[in-house]
Amino acid sequence: MERATMLSSLAARGTDTAPQRLTELAAEFDIPAADLFVVAGHRVPAELLPPERDARAMRQFAYRVSHCDHSQLAALETFVRSLPRVTVPEPFVQPTWPGRRPAETRFSAVLGELIRNRGFGIRELPFIGLSLSTLHGMVWRWDPSPHRRQQLTAVAGPLGWTLPDLFAVADEPYSDELRPLLHCHHLGRVFAAAVPLTTAQLIETAEQADRLGVRGDDGVWQPVSQGFAENCPDFP
Repeated sequence: MERATMLSSLAARGTDTAPQRLTELAAEFDIPAADLFVVAGHRVPAELLPPERDARAMRQFAYRVSHCDHSQLAALETFVRSLPRVTVPEPFVQPTWPGRRPAETRFSAVLGELIRNRGFGIRELPFIGLSLSTLHGMVWRWDPSPHRRQQLTAVAGPLGWTLPDLFAVADEPYSDELRPLLHCHHLGRVFAAAVPLTTAQLIETAEQADRLGVRGDDGVWQPVSQGFAENCPDFP
């Protein structure tokens, strides 16, 4: 079955799909298994979710990583995957819901859980060209609208999802002419790889991002990254 059709089918009626099959598809599609559990309407196993971490460290981590270009992101992902997986002695704490209120539509619930799978809240996301109020609305009641395609192109990259895949899950028509708004999925790959990291390891990774990125001084303080999506090798 075509990849987009499979993802669309999982989003529409994936509750009967066995967890083992979801894990196999995740490996085949190179999508985090936790994300496919969410798409298919399954509860995410605790071992696939992040440990409890400091929100300020999360924000600094996401911000600094967002200033890395593609070669630096690749090196940073390798660095993250080389870090030891620490067994957290405390009882597992379910990451909090990222929005201000519970989701009222199916795709809002999926989007919120994809964000939560990374241990992020709305404020922990890097700048993606959308206002906080818009993002809160998207994880509350995200109905189809003329702005939906632009919003999908904004959130796909930080989640580590390609545009065709996320559009399929959202049941939104995809066009090859679409491009990521600011960040492509290479940024999100680092965030996904960092899911098991502790607060101390996030701080260490943020420092490594600074060493790799060597953010230049443009003469003014740059409060947000403008992204490197225009240089993404996936888009000729």
